Amino acid sequence: MATHSDALVSSARTGDQAAWKTLYGLHNRRLTVWLGSLPRGDVPDAPEDLAAEAWLLAASKLGDFRGSDDDFAGWLFTLARNVAANSHRKAVRRRTDPAAVEPSADGEWGVADDDTAQVDGQAATRELLSHLSPREAEVVACIDVVGLDVASTARALEMKPTAVRVARHRALGRLRKILSETDPL
Repeated sequence: MATHSDALVSSARTGDQAAWKTLYGLHNRRLTVWLGSLPRGDVPDAPEDLAAEAWLLAASKLGDFRGSDDDFAGWLFTLARNVAANSHRKAVRRRTDPAAVEPSADGEWGVADDDTAQVDGQAATRELLSHLSPREAEVVACIDVVGLDVASTARALEMKPTAVRVARHRALGRLRKILSETDPL
């Protein structure tokens, strides 16, 4: 029996733009947040750019995808993880030393309308995740930051569901210890 989710993926596969838009609406924000939370160092690609590249790749490979909407989330995150890894490798190969930025005459260079609280929150999340192993950080980012389930996380990170649960348990224990040491009540 096909569920609504299965019909949504099937419709998107046949070129239904409304179905594709719905899939995008369901997953893009979580995907972008997750990509932004990955501890990748000095990678020049913004999470939005990586997400866009992952969506383009998903669109080109959607005909090869087999599964439901729940499976689609894990598949999409796997594609995005590979895109991010490729971007990271490219950045390492092309790494340059940063140069000082000269201020412009009007003093407005680099000013953006940003929600600083959101940026600070993202920085705090990245800081906390940096205390974990890369694998544990990815698991926590998938489950606790963007809300993927264990099965989708396992598929995205190419792990077994049991390994995802164990990594999350260890990571959360480590984070509790770090937070209790830095924030005494």
